[in-house]
Amino acid sequence: MTGRVYLVGSGPGDPDLLTLKALRLLKTADVVLYDDLVTAEILSLVSPAARLYNVGKRCGTKKITQAEINFLMVSLALCGLKVVRLKSGDPLIFGRCGEEIEVLRKAGIEYEIVPGITAALGAAAAAGIPLTHREISHAVVLLTGHVSDQIADGDWQRLVSGGATLAIYMPGHHYAELAARLMNAGLSGDTPCAVISAATTPQQEMEVTTLLELASIRRYATPSLVVVGEVVKLALRSVKEHFTLNQKSELSGRSHGISEVQSFVAEEEIA
Repeated sequence: MTGRVYLVGSGPGDPDLLTLKALRLLKTADVVLYDDLVTAEILSLVSPAARLYNVGKRCGTKKITQAEINFLMVSLALCGLKVVRLKSGDPLIFGRCGEEIEVLRKAGIEYEIVPGITAALGAAAAAGIPLTHREISHAVVLLTGHVSDQIADGDWQRLVSGGATLAIYMPGHHYAELAARLMNAGLSGDTPCAVISAATTPQQEMEVTTLLELASIRRYATPSLVVVGEVVKLALRSVKEHFTLNQKSELSGRSHGISEVQSFVAEEEIA
């Protein structure tokens, strides 16, 4: 009897951000084919009875080709196994999920897509950046630094002209080239941007800067993501600030009465 393949997003790294469905599948899978960026904490949730295969392709180093991954995925399913294809972030965002879907359809294999929190959402939330804001940015553009040199200058100009927030996946370490391309397209050197590394994990680091200064900051470890746009002005400046704000919020919640809260809400609505 033919098995089934589940194309599952593991989120940006924090195991608490897995969906309940993803967790259930990890605990009941026969086989898990996982990418390099899936964290050890998430892999520890996989059933001890399941077979694990690292099929990662990262930073230009390929342990296995996409054709080999496709063959393995189809072969295991044809053996009647429950196969989880585990990808970091969301499988439909820069996860080559579309290619794998085509292969599964041609082979007549049943499949299901289980979405995950993509890196842009996880990184922005961890950094305190609202990707959209009704007074600052009404759109978000997701793109990858790996293909930025394939985007024509006119297309870059269209991307930045509407004031959308840019979330740039896999920016590499060529910050100067990225900044130059964006400024040549029309963005000011004063445009705020943030580099967020290992978002939502204990190793998370971030730096808030401007496009003009982006080239001079240190190179952060991968995986990293660059957010560009005026919304970055609202970012947390450090992990310390994050804890300080949480403590203030907790104390405020204890000390404020319900009438004070209602008064605050009313003032906000008037404003």
